[in-house]
Amino acid sequence: MKKCLLAVAAVLLAATASAQQPPASAQQPPAAPPQAPPPTDIAMNLKRQHAAIRKNLAASATKMAEADYTFRPQGVDPVVRTFGQFLIHLANANNNFCARALGEQPKAFTDEKTTMTKADTVKLLEDSLVLCDKAYDGLTAASAVEMLKITGRNNQVIEVARANPLINNLSHNNEHYGNLVTYLRAKGLVPPSSEGR
Repeated sequence: MKKCLLAVAAVLLAATASAQQPPASAQQPPAAPPQAPPPTDIAMNLKRQHAAIRKNLAASATKMAEADYTFRPQGVDPVVRTFGQFLIHLANANNNFCARALGEQPKAFTDEKTTMTKADTVKLLEDSLVLCDKAYDGLTAASAVEMLKITGRNNQVIEVARANPLINNLSHNNEHYGNLVTYLRAKGLVPPSSEGR
């Protein structure tokens, strides 16, 4: 009788255990070991950002009517830049940042208060963007972190990674694209980044 009870108990325990485990076909495969994330390609990211802001700046310059290149909001201090002066300022900054990234001497600045036609201003901006194209297009993951000696403020020579002036360039272009957007909206124009929405 004892042997019979032990056999029944063993069968019941085995049945209970098998009922608690999912069938082999429903079991999850073992989790793959965690892998390190792929390295960030800073060069690729900077190129993409440059392509986007480049398009918006060039399109903004084309979109605004020549008569409105002298536009600035009413009632503001005259030191606030006009639309055209913002474009000259952007061209100067592009020439400065991108030349540094290329290890070249920046061009002399164009006076923002110079009277220029729309065509001349657009050309000045486009020439600066072409220089930046060269700086971004030639960038690689390795060259982005190469150290360059550049002359900073107060003629102090400092060492920075090649990507540094390009990051500053993107920040500056995006900052002032915001100004251009405001001016375009004030003139009833849709900014390039909002077209087609």
